[in-house]
Amino acid sequence: MIGGLALRYALEEPAVGSVTTIGRKATSVDHPRLREIFHGDFTDFSALGGELTDVDAALFCLGAYTGAVPDAEFKTITVDYTEVFARALFDASPGAAFCFLSGAGADSSEKSRISFARYKGMAENALLATGFPRTHIFRPGYIFPVTPREEPNITYRVMRSLYPVARHLYPNIGVSSEDLARAMLHAGLHGTPDHLSPLLENRDIRRLAGKSVGG
Repeated sequence: MIGGLALRYALEEPAVGSVTTIGRKATSVDHPRLREIFHGDFTDFSALGGELTDVDAALFCLGAYTGAVPDAEFKTITVDYTEVFARALFDASPGAAFCFLSGAGADSSEKSRISFARYKGMAENALLATGFPRTHIFRPGYIFPVTPREEPNITYRVMRSLYPVARHLYPNIGVSSEDLARAMLHAGLHGTPDHLSPLLENRDIRRLAGKSVGG
């Protein structure tokens, strides 16, 4: 959801010279500035070293819903995939900015009993220790999907129906998918000079999205 929107906005942004996607399937997007790399093993990016050189910014939106996969696989996707890709990118492009889609409640102590919070905290800590000159960690609450989609479970179906009203009562309950994608791209391109912390919560995300093109 967020990766697809970020890709669209990146291709619409004149300041972006080229975009490279890494995934297991095609994006169905045809654009002269887009290069798609099909890669099956997200625990090993050694074969893509040459493809990761001269990268200015990476937007890492890969993830899985809690409960969608067994806990061990959820940890692999959340922590290992992130850490392995970050190391490969840093080796090839040490000056790149890294934008990471985390989540509200991520626990940097890595002690939470909630696997989502614990694993996201582990991934965040690994990224911050990698050495990128800029690391931007996005911690959205509920992400309201602006474009229609099939919700993964009943909780998301209920949240989607309630969010338009709830956001007026509780402005910081979440962000729209469009604002999140715009904010991630803006941070990757321009940084967050007025927000010194690498962590960005809902309020920070909306503020950053307002500065972006189309925000």
